[in-house]
Amino acid sequence: MTIAKAAVSTIRNPVLPGFHPDPSILRVGADYYIATSTFEWYPGVRVHHSTDLVEWRPLGGVLTERRLLDLAGTADSCGVWAPNLTYAHGLFHLLYTDVATFAGGYWDPQNYLVTAPTMDGPWSDPVVLHGRGFDASLFHDEDGTTWMLSMRADWRPGHNRFAGISIQRYDHRERRLDGPEHLIFEGTDAGLTEAPLIYRKDGWYYLMTAEGGTTWTHQITVARSRDLLGGYEVDPAGPMLTSAGHPDLTLQKAGHGSLVQTPDGEWYLAHLAARPYTPSGRCVLGRETALQKVEWPEGGWPAIAGGVPAEHVPAPSTSSRPVRAGRTGDDDFDAPVLGPDWSTLRRPATPDWLDLSARRSHVRIHGGQSPMARHRPSLVARRVTSRRCTFEAVCEFEPRNYRQLAGITAYYNSRNWYYLHVTAADDGRPVLDVLCCDSGRVTTPPGLRIPLRDVRRVGLRARFDGPALTFAYTTDPDAESVWHRLGRTFDATTLSDEYAVTIVPGEPEAWGFTGAFVGLWVQDLGAEGGYADFDRAVYRAG
Repeated sequence: MTIAKAAVSTIRNPVLPGFHPDPSILRVGADYYIATSTFEWYPGVRVHHSTDLVEWRPLGGVLTERRLLDLAGTADSCGVWAPNLTYAHGLFHLLYTDVATFAGGYWDPQNYLVTAPTMDGPWSDPVVLHGRGFDASLFHDEDGTTWMLSMRADWRPGHNRFAGISIQRYDHRERRLDGPEHLIFEGTDAGLTEAPLIYRKDGWYYLMTAEGGTTWTHQITVARSRDLLGGYEVDPAGPMLTSAGHPDLTLQKAGHGSLVQTPDGEWYLAHLAARPYTPSGRCVLGRETALQKVEWPEGGWPAIAGGVPAEHVPAPSTSSRPVRAGRTGDDDFDAPVLGPDWSTLRRPATPDWLDLSARRSHVRIHGGQSPMARHRPSLVARRVTSRRCTFEAVCEFEPRNYRQLAGITAYYNSRNWYYLHVTAADDGRPVLDVLCCDSGRVTTPPGLRIPLRDVRRVGLRARFDGPALTFAYTTDPDAESVWHRLGRTFDATTLSDEYAVTIVPGEPEAWGFTGAFVGLWVQDLGAEGGYADFDRAVYRAG
């Protein structure tokens, strides 16, 4: 393929559409990386690469095995929160929190650190660090010392659950924390102070935090001090970035960010944002990653034009990028491993349940537990990245009974999903049907069941058209056949953070933190050896 160079003038947001929250951006030489949260999905900590801040290529995830991350039994929207990617002492450092719960004011946040000489690894065994709070980060100071920051969680009823930002020295040679913990910042009146990062510039230590909660009142707050341990003075101009009070903006929930400097000295902010389908409505695509240009005068405060997120942002002044054919969403399963767009739920893609070698150009998925189970699901899925998109797959399956199911899903979490599947009727014959789960209640819509008779190979399709979700099928997927749409339109907005929210009086709102997926799902509820082969899968935005 011929690659030409073309000038780039604009970054179009979001640069990482779909479920890509809590971005940690890093530049090493000419290479930029963004690491994002993955919660209950493998591989843990999704990473994208760029050389110009405009085009981003998925590298997949870092935490690919249970040695690095064990998600068995992880609750919805728990698991990996807010990774922090840095480079120092010749190593990439990845700090991440594995959150066990966020009910009743408890998070049980265990922080881990892994290192590697390159982004391709090999990654070290995890170093177990403190569990005092989440959103941890490392600051590598100019004198060679390293410090670990995090929010300080306070579980006690009647206390501020977000009790400020603490810092403690990390001995990178001994690979352990050293010395006392220091509380350096208690936040502003916006509250819910989290996601701390420190940058040193012009003799100042700049502390950047997220405040207001990762919803409509989200914001980025900056404070600074001449001394690392404080005291920190808050920027008198107010939040560096927020969407609050601007419901007309496309990018909402703007906050939780990190800074990067280009080789030419320009500054950019990577931050999360979301695109509701209606003002203050549901965000099916989840929290996404956007970039903003930052002006940072010597001795002054970092600032973004208007203090609000823009959809189009000037790219670095010397940026140029290769002009390539667009990436497609086709997968014929010819590779020995899953591609970087795929994720698996709560367990890594190991050959005991996901086999790409059993049959040429197929992926064989051995059935797992029920949709409600949290230990051995067999779900292979990819993020929904556009309001309008289509996902198709060809499935070969011979169910023995009603305990065996295989098909495609539009999925948010264990309590909210739709499932177009093949199973067996009571007489043993295969049928096509739909299951719906709404806030944990599973139903079968009447009148949709399709007898398949002797058909074992079917094409399955899910279509998102804004808030509308529809399903279709074909019994001749290898020909230019007509797709048969099922006679029901489903509500796609139930697959959103907002719909998944849990409100307990006196406690912070427990939001969902992920986003909509589409994928391949197989159950073998009787553990009878059931599996399905998928010949190909196609994702199309638009």
